Amino acid sequence: MYGIHQIVKDIFWITLVPGLFVACWLAGVIAYGSLKLSLLCCFIVFVILPLLFKYSVSLQRNILFLTFVSYPRDLDFKRPDKIDLYATRNFYVEVKDNSQAKPINLKVGVWHVLPTYVVKKFNERFHLNDQALAEINNATDISDPVLDRDESALKAEFPYINEQNEQAFFERMLRQPGTTIVLYLHGNTSSRGAPHRVDLYKLLRRLGYHVIAFDYRGYGDSDKVQPTEEGVILDSLAVYKYIRSLTKNPVFLWGHSLGTGVSTHLLSILQQMNVEQQPRAVVLESPFTSIRDEIRQHPFSTLFRNLPWFEHTISRPMYANSLRFESDKHINEFRQPVLILHAEDDIVVPFELGYRLYRIALDNRAKSWGPVEFHRFEATSRYGHKFLCRAPDLPEIISHFFNTYRNEIY
Repeated sequence: MYGIHQIVKDIFWITLVPGLFVACWLAGVIAYGSLKLSLLCCFIVFVILPLLFKYSVSLQRNILFLTFVSYPRDLDFKRPDKIDLYATRNFYVEVKDNSQAKPINLKVGVWHVLPTYVVKKFNERFHLNDQALAEINNATDISDPVLDRDESALKAEFPYINEQNEQAFFERMLRQPGTTIVLYLHGNTSSRGAPHRVDLYKLLRRLGYHVIAFDYRGYGDSDKVQPTEEGVILDSLAVYKYIRSLTKNPVFLWGHSLGTGVSTHLLSILQQMNVEQQPRAVVLESPFTSIRDEIRQHPFSTLFRNLPWFEHTISRPMYANSLRFESDKHINEFRQPVLILHAEDDIVVPFELGYRLYRIALDNRAKSWGPVEFHRFEATSRYGHKFLCRAPDLPEIISHFFNTYRNEIY
């Protein structure tokens, strides 16, 4: 009975759009020539394009990573202060990639955003504009007894900050005892300079955290190498190793959208590598279970998801070409606490996928491992896919999570 039902359903979806054009022709709404052109377009869109997708690995990668979608235009990555990210260092981390047929070395662009309370102590050394000065003066003071103790010595060591000693100062701040670092792993499209990402950095810096944000290969000012899942994991690992080469202070991962798949996969690999200094915990903002599930739910697939050959031409080829981002698998392979944040009105990564990942984690992770928390944001707030950083209760959620697990090791 199920087989007959499925056959009827398949016939319906195959004939729906062509049938509408035929009906319009029979009703005299369109001419015969227009009918033929419309049917040809249907054949191209619903048959030829899926077949092209199936056999083109490059097309699959481009559609998944969307590196060609870039905004804001003309962003000067070397001058983050132009987008109100004062006291932010731009630099590059080298990545050695031996996964390619021919091993390559590439560079990824990175920003280090200092916490507001640190900037406040050294504001005269950053030549801040009036807007930045007003922002830091109005910010809530954060107690840092160690920095208070070392302030005079640091000011003597760094009487000014310029291109010659900027690296030394920023890296010294990362090494300061008591520092907490957030490594941000962004989603597809744009770069580390996208407005919604910058808004999150500003929130995190106000809460007293150092933010390390970078662009995977192919994005922003990183080297123009086509991304793969393995490639973006290698990029993330290289940036994490850079942080660990400087400090043993607590590091939290924060992944958004596609970056949640990167985060869980990275944590799984760090666990396999038995790295001594692991991240303390991970925040997953708008996560999915796997690319296979996400691509069926994504708005891009609306025209295709009900076609009988969707799995054969879209989902399976991506899986076969190692474009998987299986968070539903990787979340059960590391011990650290997990905080999941998801808006009910997210249409890019539907809320149900984030909640399903939460349930999978609850059902499969060992009881002795770090807890898994889930926070939903009501659709009436209209945060959607990108703007959870605007939620009034987010600072309290984040501060509580970070403070709870900052000194916990699982």
